[in-house]
Amino acid sequence: MSTITATPLHIPFDNSYARLPETFFAPAQPTPVSAPRLVKLNTALAEELGLDPVALATDEAAAMFAGVRVPEGAEPIALAYAGHQFGQFTPQLGDGRAILLGEVIDRAGRRRDIQLKGSGPTLFSRRGDGRAAIGPVLREYLVSEAMAALGVPTTRTLAAVTTGDPVWRERALPGGVLARVASSHIRIGTFQFFAARKDTQGLRALADYTIARHYPELIGAAHPYAALLEAVMERQAALVARWQLIGFIHGVMNTDNMSVAGETIDYGPCAFMDAYHPSTVFSSIDYMGRYAYKNQPQIAHWNLARLAECLIPLLHAEREPAVEEANALLGTFPKRFEAAYHAGLTAKIGLPGGAVADVALALELLQVMQAQKADFTLTFRGLAAAAESPDGLAGVRDLFLDRDAFDAFATRWRARLAETGHAGAAIRAGMERVNPKFIPRNHQVEWALDAATEQGDYAPFEELLGVIQHPFDEQPRFAAYAGLPPEMKDYQTFCGT
Repeated sequence: MSTITATPLHIPFDNSYARLPETFFAPAQPTPVSAPRLVKLNTALAEELGLDPVALATDEAAAMFAGVRVPEGAEPIALAYAGHQFGQFTPQLGDGRAILLGEVIDRAGRRRDIQLKGSGPTLFSRRGDGRAAIGPVLREYLVSEAMAALGVPTTRTLAAVTTGDPVWRERALPGGVLARVASSHIRIGTFQFFAARKDTQGLRALADYTIARHYPELIGAAHPYAALLEAVMERQAALVARWQLIGFIHGVMNTDNMSVAGETIDYGPCAFMDAYHPSTVFSSIDYMGRYAYKNQPQIAHWNLARLAECLIPLLHAEREPAVEEANALLGTFPKRFEAAYHAGLTAKIGLPGGAVADVALALELLQVMQAQKADFTLTFRGLAAAAESPDGLAGVRDLFLDRDAFDAFATRWRARLAETGHAGAAIRAGMERVNPKFIPRNHQVEWALDAATEQGDYAPFEELLGVIQHPFDEQPRFAAYAGLPPEMKDYQTFCGT
């Protein structure tokens, strides 16, 4: 690309994690590439971070994002962590293909990480090349930005670049690097790293840092580490409820992929459901369905139990009362999740509040959707029109194989809406604020990635990105993106980045 006249590239790094003890990370340097080129800059995010988007659109910035040059003030490190992967514990994982450049304070006063994914091997690479292909880089860009637009806490993508070098997987693929922004990259697995080593001093330092960075309201609490567990649990309950409410399947909910900040992180084999079925799995390596859609709340609970185990030495001087306290806190997770999920689920059918009878009505709809293989996103969005007028029922009705089964639900549902006394137009508006019309459909994502990878054509990616960044708007020009998807039997996603 041509050089753009800009102010000199400057990023005001303030690297608190690099000031922690050396056991927390390993110094790392990105591996240079031959021909870095900026594919996409997230201008709005750059401005949110207080950075100059014009300066970030230059060749100099592309070289930085690709790891060719390290900007002044950065302290590149690879973070250490452990993790349970599909239930099996590995005491040392760490950033094997990601390097944290540093941290910035954004315009809202929040500390944010800037990390490069696919920037070369680190001490934790375990014989891997530390690289990423451009396809998975663009997948993470698309899905993470869609999640942000949907109001789901998530890491974000600042930029995607191509490297000019091939990445060898089953075949040669064009290489890419993703610049990821996160509240932090502290994971449940980070706590497990120190707990596995019985490093109570390191564990305490990590817990104190986490409280100061993510939960400052807990500083000075009588029992700060119990309060930390409860706060992380509350955020995880709310986060996974949001996943369930939009039909999102993370794919690999290993403990090293669960952020203690309550953000969605690590978009590998992730996808959105088309036809509703609770057992839906997309990951190519999830042979047993451990991380199926229906299991995500229980897996979050299981992961939090692993965090609680790590915190036992900090909760109490004696193990038995510490275990009792941890178990008592963990026992509240199902109700926390249920409260968030039920409130959101009833809002999706125009009955916010989570009343027991309304929850039962919404769950009845899900049962009918499952039996009739109705599309998750289109059903809920279609109900919004039906809430305003009976004439709107025709469109959503056609999504069901057995229309009589839907009609039985719809009759009870419209009667319940009438009991609220609210105007149909107001109910519809409220439903359309929580039920997206556009999501990154699997076939659309694959189409965009294939065009970029095989033809070097980024126009489909750009168009899809523009559509999913406005998921609740009608966007008549792009109505085709909201149509019924083609059947994709045995569709799988992979850990590409």
